[in-house]
Amino acid sequence: MFERHDTDVLIIGAGGAGLFATLHAQKAASDIKVTIAVKGLLGKCGCTRMVQGGYNVALGKGDSVERHFMDTIIGGKWLPDQAMAWKLCETAVVRVRELENEIGCFFDRMPDGSLHQKAFAGQTFDRTVHKGDLTGIEIINRLMEQVLARPVERLEEHRALALIKSNSGDELAGVLFVDMRRGVFRFVRAKVVLMATGGGPTIYRYHTPSGDKSMDGLAMALRLGLPLRDMEMVQFHPTGLLGGENTRMTGTVLEEGLRGAGGYLLDGNGRRFMFDYDESGERATRDIVSRAIYDEMRKGNTTPNGGVYIAMSHLGPDDVRQRFKGMVKRCADCGFDLAAGRVEVVPTAHYLMGGLVVDPDTRTELRGLYVAGEDAGGAHGSNRLGGNGVANSTVYGGVAGDIMAGDVTGAVGDNSLKLLREPDEAQIEAEIARARLPFSRKNGNVHELRLRLMHMMWDEVGVMRTGDGLRRGMKQLQELKAELLETGLPDDDMVFNITWHDWLNLHSLIEVSEVIASAALSRENSRGAHYREDFPDSGKLETSYFTVARRIAGDQLEVSQEPVDFSIVRPGETLLKDEPETLVSARG
Repeated sequence: MFERHDTDVLIIGAGGAGLFATLHAQKAASDIKVTIAVKGLLGKCGCTRMVQGGYNVALGKGDSVERHFMDTIIGGKWLPDQAMAWKLCETAVVRVRELENEIGCFFDRMPDGSLHQKAFAGQTFDRTVHKGDLTGIEIINRLMEQVLARPVERLEEHRALALIKSNSGDELAGVLFVDMRRGVFRFVRAKVVLMATGGGPTIYRYHTPSGDKSMDGLAMALRLGLPLRDMEMVQFHPTGLLGGENTRMTGTVLEEGLRGAGGYLLDGNGRRFMFDYDESGERATRDIVSRAIYDEMRKGNTTPNGGVYIAMSHLGPDDVRQRFKGMVKRCADCGFDLAAGRVEVVPTAHYLMGGLVVDPDTRTELRGLYVAGEDAGGAHGSNRLGGNGVANSTVYGGVAGDIMAGDVTGAVGDNSLKLLREPDEAQIEAEIARARLPFSRKNGNVHELRLRLMHMMWDEVGVMRTGDGLRRGMKQLQELKAELLETGLPDDDMVFNITWHDWLNLHSLIEVSEVIASAALSRENSRGAHYREDFPDSGKLETSYFTVARRIAGDQLEVSQEPVDFSIVRPGETLLKDEPETLVSARG
């Protein structure tokens, strides 16, 4: 029925978090067996590869870890886990040197040899290190080269289906996969497992990640009853390319550096509108800019395809072509001239701030399971600063690799996980049956169901929300799930059966969408990426809370609220003692 395979350290996902964890685990304990499993091909998938903007790190004169930390906390509207945010900002300084000196990344530099750092919205300092506007490709290519040069076992085109508990039920035994090339199930037993599958909110009409990013990791954790936090916090990047219905380029990010460099947002009539919404104009945080654009769209002040324009020509077309080569070419492919004309844009679902509840060492409540990257919640709170995403993945990927190697070798004492554990065989059989369900159903249209999900989530659980809309969305999600469970496939061949994987993708997306909608309904205020038109007030910062959702019985979801631990700084305070007024009072 299925194959069995053993390893010491199993890493699911090959984005920045997964690859960094692989390198750190192998380096920390060279005698252990490290296996990396990826849904696609190593180095060719994952969201890190798509990063254009850059990597936030406090290196410049006058900048500091404290300043980066305060920007992260304030940008996250005081909801981030402060210990995680501090480790992110502090370790980014070490990690960017590692990327350069050990991994081999080449970032853009100033004439004096120092790293060039550009402006990103929502930050009080220009701290975003980059490689033109193709930063993610540079990082992933160099990480891939390093992984390929080491004795790491690779399981490519292996789709993770389920996290499998041990017989005792209180530990993780391994992961059930399907080998997509051969069409066989494979259970990989491991002493420790890192989940770094990435988020990818492709549940919306406009989205930036590729369509095969389907939040499988979060769905697997949900089925085990593990807690997910901040799941209502879906970040919409304000400027997704809007090329019309007939191109898959629609939704692709035009990165934050365009607005940071001085780009203008114009409505359909050519009027610059952002100062109507925020004194920072186009440099306001992503949530504010996204809502402003969405509001202009609702007013009908739109471009031919229904969005708004971004304009860069006033900065000099030649300069724009030199600084933003990748985006100029991307826009040209869709018939737009970014350097000398105007490009249509729309808010596009970009990043999920929510994720599994983890500690700053990437451990979860289930012994043997670790989480890093977009699968982990806490570091960003209600709003991720542009440039903090790839920093988060590489920082916590490295942390996870070190911690897992220490746990496996016993270097961490009581937290050691030296032995392989026997799996719950009944759970394996149940998960195989769940995955094979569509083969026993009458052939239907999976694609049509996916489109319905995307339009419904955009309309009811999108940029701006209401209680009535969220309840309508939750009802439609239940109907979509019921229809999917009765929708079958045209054939039962499991070898590269793309329609089957579309079905599995949609199943994960609907399950996670239910959590997003439920958490959004429970939060009756507006913070960061979550905006309730029926509850526009942000609530008191001093009593800030985050949502925690988990499945408690069958399909029943429980959403609770837990107070934010202001372990480093409290609202009304700042770590920047030389400031004439605190950033809190200066920015509200």
